[in-house]
Amino acid sequence: MNGLPEAGRPVDELLGELARLREDDLPVRGGNVTAYVYDTGRPEVHEAAARAHLEMLEVNCLDPTAFPSIVALERQLVDAVAERLGGGTSSGIFTSGGTESIMLAVKAARDARAVDRPQVVAPSTAHPAFAKAVHYLGMELVSVAVDPVTFRVSPEAITAALTPNTVLVVVSAPSYAHGVIDPVAEVAAIAAEAGVPCHVDACVGGWVLPWLRENGRDVPPFDLSVDGVTSISCDLHKYGYAPKGASVVLFADEAMRRRAYFAAAGWPGYPVINTTVQSSRSGGPLGAAWATFQALGADGYRSLAAEAMRSAERLIAGVAEIPGLRVLGSPEAPLVAVTSDDPELSVFALADEARSRGWFFQVQLSHGHSPPNLHFTLTGVSAGRVEAMLATLNESAKAAREAGPPDVPAELTEALESLDLDAIDDAGFAGLLAAVGVELGGAEPEMAMVNAIMDGLPVETREALLVRFLSVLYSGRL
Repeated sequence: MNGLPEAGRPVDELLGELARLREDDLPVRGGNVTAYVYDTGRPEVHEAAARAHLEMLEVNCLDPTAFPSIVALERQLVDAVAERLGGGTSSGIFTSGGTESIMLAVKAARDARAVDRPQVVAPSTAHPAFAKAVHYLGMELVSVAVDPVTFRVSPEAITAALTPNTVLVVVSAPSYAHGVIDPVAEVAAIAAEAGVPCHVDACVGGWVLPWLRENGRDVPPFDLSVDGVTSISCDLHKYGYAPKGASVVLFADEAMRRRAYFAAAGWPGYPVINTTVQSSRSGGPLGAAWATFQALGADGYRSLAAEAMRSAERLIAGVAEIPGLRVLGSPEAPLVAVTSDDPELSVFALADEARSRGWFFQVQLSHGHSPPNLHFTLTGVSAGRVEAMLATLNESAKAAREAGPPDVPAELTEALESLDLDAIDDAGFAGLLAAVGVELGGAEPEMAMVNAIMDGLPVETREALLVRFLSVLYSGRL
């Protein structure tokens, strides 16, 4: 059934249809999906979050004077994050996710320094949310190459990239792709000397690194306690295990936090003041994040962090025993990237083989010195699944090697590079996808050929094709 029904439908029928629609979705529990979802393995925590989300579902965060509960909940969450990451400050904002937290940090830095062409200097491993922020905010991203072995940015490279137009310097703790931490203290010192704010993107690691440190691991300083760090983002729906979308951005200076806000009173309606990019937004994610924090407590997070990191270390050790595979860099958080050194073993084919066995290993395309690889996010639930994960990785590697890598015709890559995408409508592009074997109608799509084709294209062509693919997907042409 499509569109709006003439008459309302029974609730049981609606819920039944939702369940059918979700049959082909990846599972959000159990540990077989190594990206996108974060599972504690503790059903009672997820139940508490779901009930709190429902309680706050219709509360509108647009006006905190109308709904004071959102102020109380946000203060508690921000204070809790600041206690571990704030370096003595609790000046922060609850947002819908890492991208919005980053957007606000970039906006605040732009508004703090008036230059004609504001620039953000960031490692090439920085999350694309920074590229999105500068695109939306009319700024420029200066991308700095990282070390080809460690995948960390060098302080010297950051220094060389600074210009009079630099308004923000970025480092990751850790980077999503490889799980390694940039030299935060060194880069922050360089930024401070230049009079430029420094943002630490700890969206993925901000709520696991402090607990690893409390568990006795050697975690380098990375938060607002570091001189020169002026803001930090930390997602609560990642290693905070809250439902999507929940994140916090902290500022060392409350004046910088105010620059992230937006106010408008120059119209005949109600005065508008927004702490986030969004205006009206449900209080559900806020309530769910608060409930998750309260249900787990510090001891729960310490335990989950230990379990996740032990799983990551077991995965790293296990990968070393699988012929042709190796780990990229030296992960300092439960994020592991696995590549192939065997020309006959394609990680793209391996991912498809794993999918056919009930596992989802996230594909990462080559970029710079980082070869194509598979990304693994290890969580609390992974402790009981890592041996099965390794067995699947081993079996899938053998099957992928036997099948061989996808055979991408050189003329196809050349044709895609020269294709005028603006001259093709969605129906035509859907036909093009079908011609190269893209079939996404089933529960286990085969993506090896598609990923191999994408991996051989320039970044600009990849991005253009991704936009067209998304347009076709939502137009219903596939």
